[in-house]
Amino acid sequence: MTNSERASYIRGLMDGLELDPEAKETKVFNAVVELLDDLCQSMDELEDDVAEMAEQVDEIDEDLGTLEEDFYGLEEDECGCGCGHHHHGEDEDFEDALFEVTCPSCGDTIQLNDAMLEEGSIVCPGCGETLEFDFDDDEEESEEKPEE
Repeated sequence: MTNSERASYIRGLMDGLELDPEAKETKVFNAVVELLDDLCQSMDELEDDVAEMAEQVDEIDEDLGTLEEDFYGLEEDECGCGCGHHHHGEDEDFEDALFEVTCPSCGDTIQLNDAMLEEGSIVCPGCGETLEFDFDDDEEESEEKPEE
């Protein structure tokens, strides 16, 4: 039974009591039932609006997915990191790309995140060249700097 049906049922119960229309209590009961009717109508309208917005959000999500596939050239099960693996349900590799490197062989720009850098190397998706990352020099330079 919906809220509107329940409010109508309560109104029917009240009408069945054959209360004196001029009594103060009857006026209070009528005001409460009218409020219930109004609240139920408002709730129905809100539920319709929320359902409509949910449909619109689903459509936007589908459109965004299509745009991402077109823009990034990804199939649904590819991760986009160039690792050759399929990370089902894991979009972190692409979402948290923090660094860009340019392949010295083909000139492609590759987006990398911390996890990819920690692996120490990556295969360029453009030409297949293995790119290696060595941070030891950077750490030594920062240790050699004199303190000010």
